[in-house]
Amino acid sequence: MDSNKNSSRRRQEGSKSAPQKRDAKKSTPLSRKTFKKDFKKVKEAPKADESTGIRLNKYIANSGVCSRREADTYIEHGSVEVNGKLVTEMGYKVQPDDIVRFDGTSITPEQKRYILLNKPKNYITTMDDDRGRKTVMELVSNASKERIYPVGRLDRNTTGLLLFTNDGDLAKKLTHPKHNVRKLYHASLDRKLDLKDLEKLRGDVIIEGRKVFIDAISYVDGQPKSEVGIEIHSGRNRIVRKIFEHLGYKVSKLDRVIFAELTKRNLPRGRWRELTALELNNLQMMK
Repeated sequence: MDSNKNSSRRRQEGSKSAPQKRDAKKSTPLSRKTFKKDFKKVKEAPKADESTGIRLNKYIANSGVCSRREADTYIEHGSVEVNGKLVTEMGYKVQPDDIVRFDGTSITPEQKRYILLNKPKNYITTMDDDRGRKTVMELVSNASKERIYPVGRLDRNTTGLLLFTNDGDLAKKLTHPKHNVRKLYHASLDRKLDLKDLEKLRGDVIIEGRKVFIDAISYVDGQPKSEVGIEIHSGRNRIVRKIFEHLGYKVSKLDRVIFAELTKRNLPRGRWRELTALELNNLQMMK
C-alpha cells in the first residue's frame, strides 16, 4: 500500500519537473540569439556626432568664441544664424554641412590649444589696448593659428604664469570661484613682514568689506623676511597687493609661480610653451 503511494507520488513529482527541464532547454538558444542580435545592434550603431549633429552651444564653444553657458545667452538674444536663418532654439543640432554665423561672421570648430606663458613685467592682460601699451597677446602671437584668450588676469606689474586657450569650457572652470583653483605667489615687500602680521594673515581677512580666505602664507626659505609666499584661490583684481596694503606693506614685486598646479619649471620669463598631455588631463579632471 505504501509502495503504491510512493510510486504515485514520484510520478506526480516527475510530471511537475518535466516542463521545467523543457523550458531550460529552450531558454539557452533563445538567450544566445537575443545576445547576438543586441550585440550586432551596438556594434553597428552610428556615432552620435555624425548622425545627429552637435548641439549649437557646443559648436560655438568649440569655435573658440565663448563658453557653452555664454553661448546659450548669445543664442537666446539672436546672435546666431544657421544656413542664413536666425536660430534661438537651445537644443538645435548643427549638421556637418551647416553654415553657422556668429554676429555675421562664419565660425567653425577649432582644434583646442593650451599655451602657458611666463609673463614679464609691463605687459597688460588684454586682447588689445587703445592706449598703445604692450599686451600679453604680442608674446603669444606665433603660438597658435587659432585665436586664443588669456584665462583670468595678471596686472601690468605682476609677472608669472598665465594660461591661454580657445577652450571656453575649461577657461570657465579655471576662473569660477567654486573650483578653488590654486594660485601661489611670491611677494617681495618693501620691508620685513612682522611675525604678528604674518599670523594675522593665516585665515580670513576682510578686504574692502569682503572676506578673503588665505590658504597658506609663509616666509620664503633662505630669503629675507620681506620675501613671502602666499597661496589663495580668490580671483579678485589685485587682491594679493591689497592684502598686504591692508596691513601697511607695499608689494614691490609679485610673481605667480603656480596656477592650477602648473609651474614655471624650465619656462624662462617672456617665453611660452604648450601644455603637456598630462597637464591638460589634470586640468580637465579638476572638480
